Amino acid sequence: MPKLTIHGEKKEFPKGTTYETIAKKYQKEYDDKIALVTFDGKIRELIKKPDRDGTVEFLTLGSSIGHKSYERTAIMMLIKALHDVSGSDSVGVKVEFSIGHGSYCTVNDLPVRLTAAFIKKVQKRMEELRDAKLPITKKETSLEDALDIFRAQNMHDKVELFRYRSSSWVNIYQLDGFFDYYYGFMLPNTSYVTAFKLEPYHSGILMVLPPQEDSAKLHKSDPREQVFAQMELATQWGDTMGVQKVADLNNRICAGDIGDLILVQEALFERRIASIAWNIAHRDSVKFVMISGPSSSGKTTFAHRLSVQLRTFGLKPHLISLDNYFKNREDTPLNPDGSYNFECLEAMDVEQFNRDMVKLLDGEEVKMPTFNFLTGQREMKGDSLQLAEGDILVIEGIHGLNEKMSYALPHSSKYKVYISALTTLNIDDHNRIPTTDGRLLRRMVRDARTRGATAHRTIGMWKSVRAGEEEYIFPFQESADEMFNSAAIYELAVLKQYAEPLLYSIRRGDPEYYEAKRLLKFLDYFIPVDSSMLPMNSICREFVGGSLFNV
Repeated sequence: MPKLTIHGEKKEFPKGTTYETIAKKYQKEYDDKIALVTFDGKIRELIKKPDRDGTVEFLTLGSSIGHKSYERTAIMMLIKALHDVSGSDSVGVKVEFSIGHGSYCTVNDLPVRLTAAFIKKVQKRMEELRDAKLPITKKETSLEDALDIFRAQNMHDKVELFRYRSSSWVNIYQLDGFFDYYYGFMLPNTSYVTAFKLEPYHSGILMVLPPQEDSAKLHKSDPREQVFAQMELATQWGDTMGVQKVADLNNRICAGDIGDLILVQEALFERRIASIAWNIAHRDSVKFVMISGPSSSGKTTFAHRLSVQLRTFGLKPHLISLDNYFKNREDTPLNPDGSYNFECLEAMDVEQFNRDMVKLLDGEEVKMPTFNFLTGQREMKGDSLQLAEGDILVIEGIHGLNEKMSYALPHSSKYKVYISALTTLNIDDHNRIPTTDGRLLRRMVRDARTRGATAHRTIGMWKSVRAGEEEYIFPFQESADEMFNSAAIYELAVLKQYAEPLLYSIRRGDPEYYEAKRLLKFLDYFIPVDSSMLPMNSICREFVGGSLFNV
């Protein structure tokens, strides 16, 4: 009988007891459903059984790892339901990307039309699967046997993916006779996926799930049409370049034509930036280009590249960072834990910014501030600015789209651009790459290079960074005049060589260990690409270094 230490107390359980049975005894002590456990620091699924003495801790659906398990399990149930309702095992499902609290999925080889009525039947079938409490089993099988299973189920994307797998074994999940592979952990049975809603969306299905911070409740879907349009554009670019999944990218790298792929991607970026610059130049009243986006979206490099394009239309851009209008450190608001809140609008000297911008708009000369991040003080270094005919200000900062930041400026004088790194590259059809993973890796690499920050610190603060984005950035993204997606289809293969050493420095027992292990497993799918192949003005160089813009 294994002796398990739980909450500091030793408990004996009969041999063969699953972690799910153990979790049920402690569920009342948690607000969210227990989804996984850790056994002596290693994550275990609830279907597993302890075979020796050890320490057990619980992970709920309110944790990042638990929430991702909920999403994967829901995806498997959706695919199974589509097969059941259509009566065809050859139906192809691709989880394209996330929109708000939903996952946008496309369906191909469907023997009937994808109508609202059909989607309602799929919803009903998913509910039946949930209510049946069907087990989701896991089996370690040889790579060759796994490939046979994938071929039999027409999952040729997985066959391609595992061409680049060094291990001879694969973990495969089964749900009521349907087999699949998922990158990450799963829930023990279908009853754990309590809340979900399927909606017709464009040419596919939007599967809405509860957010991590409210894991038992569905929120109203948030279509975010402009974000969707940029995701669709990036998907089209991927089709143009012949790269939709990681295996496609690895194939190009092995074929030796990654250099051509990089040049085409950068040319597509430049064409898009030139289009935005044309629109700005042909709106006569614009004097302020307001650029905003979440952390590590590439705002600074984008602002420089946009400025270059604006010059081709006869304009003279001047770059301004909203960071220079931070309040002095002693006037910065505090978080509940006593740390400084640099994300909120109240951390900015909004009044001074508006006074300066109005003066510039009126043709006056203004002494421009610089914020010293080491001392936490705003300084005047003798820099001044006065706008002449053809001059335009390119202003970059997280509050750029918030009207409260620029309340004194006429609406017609502002052109708003939202930028983010919206990843559309998939691991395979059923395993998407979260957009936040790309940005987290970008920030980790950049902060280590420019600020000497450890991966511990970057991962540790990421939750608060994301909370700030949800409150201060994302609500304003649909108000933008333009959106720009800065995620390069090749960049994760470049970031890999920089991120891996940082992640390996995190040891078991560190709070960031599980996230580091997940990211390392994720990066293992990619063949690395040397950053020397990147153009000097690439947005990716803002993170790995070597940018001609000195960022």
